[in-house]
Order: sequence, then structure tokens, then C-alpha cells
Amino acid sequence: MNSAMATLEEKIHQTIPLSLAMGYKIVELDGLHIIVEAPLQPNINIHGTGFAGSIYSVGVLTAWALVYHVIIGAGLVADLVISRAAIEYSASVHGTIRCDCRLDMDQVQRFVDELAVRHHARIEAAVNIGDRPDAELLLSLHASLR
Repeated sequence: MNSAMATLEEKIHQTIPLSLAMGYKIVELDGLHIIVEAPLQPNINIHGTGFAGSIYSVGVLTAWALVYHVIIGAGLVADLVISRAAIEYSASVHGTIRCDCRLDMDQVQRFVDELAVRHHARIEAAVNIGDRPDAELLLSLHASLR
């Protein structure tokens, strides 16, 4: 695990204790892409599949982590909140909850420029959960410079 991944994962675990109980782990991270995993066992439902609330939570934390990483990478200090999120489940999760979020360079540049100039900005993100995907989470995140 590189230092940026370790630092980001530690921040999430320290500030959102539930992430530890869920087994939230960043497995890939770069400036535009993140993959996060959480094991099934602590996130299981009565049917032996992924609990919908856990799937949603891991997905939200995935998008939040990537956008926070973008903000830090731009040398900015901002408060970041989820302003809207909607999930659509298309299949049960039978194993590790795996979330994949990717932003494009133009989208990130517009977001960072707006944040730096106007001191607040919004960005949209999509998180695919599972290989098919089993669920897709669409989010709007809002950042405000401190």
C-alpha cells in the first residue's frame, strides 16, 4: 500500500469508526481512480449476501475518498459532503463488496478550478459495485474551502 492510500484509509478509519467494523480497505488509488473492498462477513444480511446498507455505505465512502484525495492532491483544504446519493441494486453481492469509482481529467480540473476560485464546487461521481455491476451508486459531492 502506498503512503497516499495508507494516509487516506487511516483518515477514514479515524473519522468514521464504522468503516473499521465494515472492513473498509483501499486496494487501488491514483489521481482519478479508486477501488475499495470490504469483506462479506461483517456486512452480511440474513440471506447470506451483502447487506444493502453496508453496500451503500462502502460505495459512498469510496466516492468521498476519491474526491477528498483529489482535493488534497490539488493542495486545497476543504470540507467535503455528500449532497445527493442514489443507488440501484441489480443483483445480490455474494462475496467481497468491491467498489470502483473513476473520474475523468476534465471533470476533475473543472472541479478543482471552481473550488480554488469560488471556494465551493460540486462534482458528480458514479460507483460501480461488483463485477456486473451488482449495484450502481450515483452521487453529488459538494466541497467548500475552509
